[in-house]
Amino acid sequence: MNTTRTAHLIDLALEEDAGLGDLTSRAIFPAKHRSRAIVDAKQDIVICGLEVAAAVFARVDPALKVRLLADDGDRVKTGAAVLRIAGPTASLLTAERVALNFLQKLSGIATQAQRFADAVRGTGVRIVDTRKTTPGFRALEKYAVRCGGCFNHRSSLGEHVLIKDNHIAAAGSLTKAVKLCRAAAPHTAKIEVEATTIAEVREACRARAEVILLDNMTPAQVRAAVKVIAGRALVEVSGGVRFATLRDYALPGVAVISIGALTHSAVAVDLSLNLVK
Repeated sequence: MNTTRTAHLIDLALEEDAGLGDLTSRAIFPAKHRSRAIVDAKQDIVICGLEVAAAVFARVDPALKVRLLADDGDRVKTGAAVLRIAGPTASLLTAERVALNFLQKLSGIATQAQRFADAVRGTGVRIVDTRKTTPGFRALEKYAVRCGGCFNHRSSLGEHVLIKDNHIAAAGSLTKAVKLCRAAAPHTAKIEVEATTIAEVREACRARAEVILLDNMTPAQVRAAVKVIAGRALVEVSGGVRFATLRDYALPGVAVISIGALTHSAVAVDLSLNLVK
């Protein structure tokens, strides 16, 4: 995780939620009023974002003392406590919603990733994320994907070459796009090409692409493409893969399946903060 960017996100979230202060909590509780609270899971989840939540409490008030009761990536059962907080009551309640928002969002992604990772266990296929992330939250969301047992694709456009359909259309041909990228990219950068047809797969092989992304193909088409590639490039499958069809695409010869739903369609999980006596 990028700690500087995370701190910035925390500041933005607190300014949004409590920029004018917490009128209710400050009216009810004097500065010396103190409480203890726990955060617990209301469903079976993979927990993620505990350090971020702890940072939220610390940012609101350094007098709030946080104890982590689990580690990011742990599978947590319903009712299990994951965080304990003690300190000034008004500060604790001011931080509550922002801390829970981070926890619920990141744990939702980690829990979704765990389902996908478990579904292909034993096949040798890696499930990876995409750049379909919440603006500004990419580092955190990709961290949550790893906590759930899946893997990361590139985090930015500058990490490696990925020639997509619009690049090919604007360049004039797949072969030309590969040639231009190979001439300009660092020697360490792999050349990945998106292919939507078997003809494009053959062209990508002739152009010596190191990775071929099979986009929106059926399982039968993927089998045919793998046969054409014959080990000359790493095979990635993307587009149209859902959880229900995941095993249909986890075929011999496929190394990676990239799924945007790991991040863009993950549902926030249910966690709650409650004061304790």
